[in-house]
Amino acid sequence: MHTEYHRWFSHRLGRDMGIVVFGHWGPPLVTFPTSGGNEWEMRDQGVVATLAEFVDAGRLKIFSLNHNASESFYNKGAHPYHRSWMQRMYDEYVREEVVPFVHNHCRSLLPISVMGPSLGAYYAANSLFKHPDVFKRCFALSGVYDMRGFMNGMYDDNFYFNNPVDYLSNLADPWHYEQLASCDIHLVTGHGPWENSGPARHLSGILRSKGIRHSLDDWGPEGGHDWPYWRHQMWEYVSKIF
Repeated sequence: MHTEYHRWFSHRLGRDMGIVVFGHWGPPLVTFPTSGGNEWEMRDQGVVATLAEFVDAGRLKIFSLNHNASESFYNKGAHPYHRSWMQRMYDEYVREEVVPFVHNHCRSLLPISVMGPSLGAYYAANSLFKHPDVFKRCFALSGVYDMRGFMNGMYDDNFYFNNPVDYLSNLADPWHYEQLASCDIHLVTGHGPWENSGPARHLSGILRSKGIRHSLDDWGPEGGHDWPYWRHQMWEYVSKIF
């Protein structure tokens, strides 16, 4: 499989950020890691191998990202407002640095799909909901979409606009609704081992109340909170959609 590693210093985040690209051609899929992962997690946990037949056939090109969770929501040594500021900076990094890189690498303004499991599901969903003009498909696997537990009871605008259950509940912008209507949104859950379907169902209820088309995909016992379940789910989605 054709593999490239790219790395640059992000002034928004104050450190180097790496991206691994898997594949030579195909619609771009940007992936976000779990809380303890990095840009190599999709390879190390077998997701890339699971999807290899589609990548090698040019049906998919994977852009595997790192995150800044240790500097944002997981940074318990920092003031909560610094945590929310760093999440805002990560969102800007994705939109202003990653998106142009993906388009340039693909030599096209192809719509971008996003995917992530666990904490990565939050990043994937937040990216699409905030930027539905460039991210057009989302696979949010076993995610949490209300991040208030990381803020020690504090709240500011940077947090509000990166907490999907909040800003979506009050969404009123016609442009945003128009863009979201063209998106394919999958909130993935189930009742398998270690899975909590409450967050996905809560977010689905908000989307339903706002008339935002989406799929709440309940995989039943195949909807567990672990890599074997996520690998199987992504194979099924990619085999049918890409």
